[in-house]
Parts: sequence; structure tokens; C-alpha cells
Amino acid sequence: MTGLWLSPAPLILASGSVTRRDMLIAAGLPVETVKPDIDERAVERPLAEQGVAADRIASALAEAKALAVSKLRSGRLVLAADQTLTCEGRSFHKPADVAAAAEQIAALAGRAHELHSAFALAQNGVVLAQGRATARLTMRPLDAAFIGRYVEAAGPAILASVGGYQLEGLGAQLFARIEGDHFTILGLPLLPVLQALRDLGHLAR
Repeated sequence: MTGLWLSPAPLILASGSVTRRDMLIAAGLPVETVKPDIDERAVERPLAEQGVAADRIASALAEAKALAVSKLRSGRLVLAADQTLTCEGRSFHKPADVAAAAEQIAALAGRAHELHSAFALAQNGVVLAQGRATARLTMRPLDAAFIGRYVEAAGPAILASVGGYQLEGLGAQLFARIEGDHFTILGLPLLPVLQALRDLGHLAR
């Protein structure tokens, strides 16, 4: 490899997220994607029942994904990430359809919520580094008519977002205030990831 990436093989991203892939590529990292074969809800459910905090659940999910793929790709460095959303003690997940997205946006409207993004780097079934970050977003008050217009205009793309919105697109129109790192909001705390890769010797310092 040339440029700032020092390893002979590309980084494997254990995710089907185009947003995360494009974020890494834009930062100069060569990336291959492998979607992990894990039941995320099966990982999350017992943790939630034990009262584990949402940010730590995001870390557990990222770790499970990274380990699952790294065990299949011997010798390769694997990055995985996950994101959880909480609003006033309630957890939210990716909506199943556009109607569910509209309901989710209505529940978040006029309130502040937290997005917790976590990452894990693994190789040969061992976690080498991990981290997480939180952003706080305040959605402006929205009426049913606007929400209906929004989900119609945004289309199925919003189903890929844990909040039922995509801040990098039309979702910007939903918000009154944002506190936190833009990369964290998009689902990957990129700056800590890059630092971890430098610390591990995969990126030039």
C-alpha cells in the first residue's frame, strides 16, 4: 500500500454501512467490507435486561461484530462499529419501514436524544482497541403533516439510520441543536479510530 496506510492489506470493515465505508475511504484508508453474521438483538437483549448502559451496549455490539469477522479472516485487521440511541430512558432501533420511521421521529420531536457510537478493532479473534463517543441532538417540534412530508421526501434511505433520519441529508431539517462530533453522529467515531490505527502501526504518524 502507498500513502498513509502502512499495512500490506486493506482494512476490513465489518459492516454493510455505505456511510461508514465512505467515511473511511475519504480519510485515505483502503477498505474491504464484510457484513458480520450475528444476531444483534440476541447480543443486545440480555445486556438491556441487566440494565447495561446504552453506550456500553454499542461497545458490546461493535466488539461482537469485529470478533465474528476477524475469526473468519485470519491475519486481517477488522474494524466494526455500532450505534445506539436513547431518549429519556427509551432505546430506539432502526425502523422496520417508513411508517415506523414516522412514529419514531414523532416520538423524538421536540426532545433531546443521545447517539452513542462505538468501535472495535480486532485481529485473529482478539480485540486490539476499542472506544466510543456520544453526541446529543435536539429535534425541533414537528407536526404530523411535516413528518409525513419528510418521510415521503426522504424515502427508504432513512431506514438505514437508527434514528429514522439521516443528518447528512434531509434529516438536517429536523433539528434545532446538535452537540457532538459529526462523525459520531454518522455512526463511527472516526478520530479515535484513526488514532488507534496509528497506535497499532497501521497508519503513518
